[in-house]
Amino acid sequence: MGETTAAKGQGRLASLDAVRGFDMFFIMGGKGLVVALATLFGVADFNSKFGHVPWDGLHFMDTVFPTFLFLAGVTFPFSAAKSRERGATAATVALKALRRCALLILLGLVHDGPLLRFDFEHLRVWSVLGRIGIAWFAAAILYLGFGTKARMGIAAGILAGVVLFTRFVVAPDAPPEASPFSPEGNFGCWLDRALTGGHTYRPLFDPEGFAGMIPAVVTAMLGMFVGELVRRPDAAPKRKCLELAGLSAGLLLLGLAVSVVSPVNKALWSPSFVLVVGAYSTALFLAFYAVIDVLGFGKWAFPLKVIGMNSIAIYMAQPIIGADKANDFLFGWAWRHMPASCGDLKSVAMSLGYIVVCWLFLYFLYRKNTFLKV
Repeated sequence: MGETTAAKGQGRLASLDAVRGFDMFFIMGGKGLVVALATLFGVADFNSKFGHVPWDGLHFMDTVFPTFLFLAGVTFPFSAAKSRERGATAATVALKALRRCALLILLGLVHDGPLLRFDFEHLRVWSVLGRIGIAWFAAAILYLGFGTKARMGIAAGILAGVVLFTRFVVAPDAPPEASPFSPEGNFGCWLDRALTGGHTYRPLFDPEGFAGMIPAVVTAMLGMFVGELVRRPDAAPKRKCLELAGLSAGLLLLGLAVSVVSPVNKALWSPSFVLVVGAYSTALFLAFYAVIDVLGFGKWAFPLKVIGMNSIAIYMAQPIIGADKANDFLFGWAWRHMPASCGDLKSVAMSLGYIVVCWLFLYFLYRKNTFLKV
């Protein structure tokens, strides 16, 4: 197999694009395909078990966003080291990170629509990309300013502080007996309503709002800890895999313990959510890292690599390229000729066609060596 990236220790991880592509697959139609297949094979009410939870709890789709932020964290120790090797100072790297943060915030405003229509009255301040930009930037500054052990203490302090603050500081307009972990009683949800004049994504809260912004920094920090671990030149790849497995198990146990006092909740990005999803993200990264970088089996992951190398592009481009209309134009003839009795199979075909349209767009960019770098 030759010397893998993991063996080199400092090189680019081939697995990163693949695991990022796996994560983004569910944003570019993968969820619809999985749900359609489950329905076809008779799995009742699968969408409610696979999609997002209404409030407390955790379903698979709740892991997609934080895993993307986690993976953005994994890449930073590599990119920062590369910049340092080229002679960049810490201040230069920080400035580059700030520009990336600002661009992600801008792209988030564009993605949600009203900015391009100059509809400032209905402009949503918070966004998925905005949270990634802010949380990743804060974690990057901490990475540049503090050592590993100090940042571990900071991460633990943030999560402990959030648990205590959330439990004991209730929203000023909370109804009597309202839980501080409820939309009505949570201080962060109230702050979102107050700062935006009530213009939030949901009636009482914004899932990308202030309530979860600070703990989201720890999600990015966890990714950076993993990136540091993998970059270590003094450990063999198999040892790194064992350490990643141990980290994942430890995060899961700690998250379950914290969930007793702070429920797992994506909308609040609660500390228990950070830890439990951090465990999942670490395990997912480990699986791809072990197979692709350590064992050297990576050809199978090419379709995912194409997605992962342009993940921001496909997130932004789906409404722009009219993926739904392109899907109907290219493949509509197939499902329009299906009999009514094949309704579930038709849903599978439509979902698969949508994914093919998105992937072909990304493959075209890949062949043209065109990547949206943020």
